[in-house]
Amino acid sequence: MLRTVGLLAVAAVLGLVGGTAVGYGIQADREPTALPPLNQPGLAYPAKPLPKGQEPAPLSAKEDRQAKAQGDLRKLLLAKPAGAEAEPTGSGWMPVDEFAGQFRRPGSAFDYQLDLGVRRIAQASWRTGRYRTVDIRLVQYRANDTQGAREYVEDQQAYMPEKDFARNDGEALKGSTDGRYYLFPVRREAGYLDYYEARAYLHRGDIAVEIFVGDTGKIPAKDIRSLAERQLGRL
Repeated sequence: MLRTVGLLAVAAVLGLVGGTAVGYGIQADREPTALPPLNQPGLAYPAKPLPKGQEPAPLSAKEDRQAKAQGDLRKLLLAKPAGAEAEPTGSGWMPVDEFAGQFRRPGSAFDYQLDLGVRRIAQASWRTGRYRTVDIRLVQYRANDTQGAREYVEDQQAYMPEKDFARNDGEALKGSTDGRYYLFPVRREAGYLDYYEARAYLHRGDIAVEIFVGDTGKIPAKDIRSLAERQLGRL
């Protein structure tokens, strides 16, 4: 009985192999079947160059976002409001090592930025009233490559819900695909004034934007949202 079952199993395998081989043989003997034509009723660009004098005018510097982004990055920063006091050490260009030094592990942060392809960082800082401070940074990565800016912004947003930070998922920023702004819980410590903080993270093209607002009084959501939306508009 076992021998019969074994013979049947071998026969089944041989039948499968044989059938496959025959199938390949038949297919190989057939004439190749032509593929159907691609469905391309029209193309989005002219088949021939336009006659001289009919070419579209080049974009102006104002309309060309890449021209703006590759120029003086500092000019894309929001200007300090009237009456605000500029922070002398916090405006202009920011060295990458100084930028990385603000993280808990500066060495790792520096290597991380180099891996992302960081190119340059522009910063504007000012103070309004007695205690309100605003810091805006434009962190630019490889030209015409959105991956570095997007990855950096996503990484910062990822830890915002943690207890040492905003403890929430933030709110979506109008006009941005993935930009968000955050209000932090008040920080209280004996002998010190209460401290409130708000942040925004977003990116446009190869530029990551981060905005920090600090104050001893509560920060309305519209304040950080307005800053982020106006900075996005300048990009």
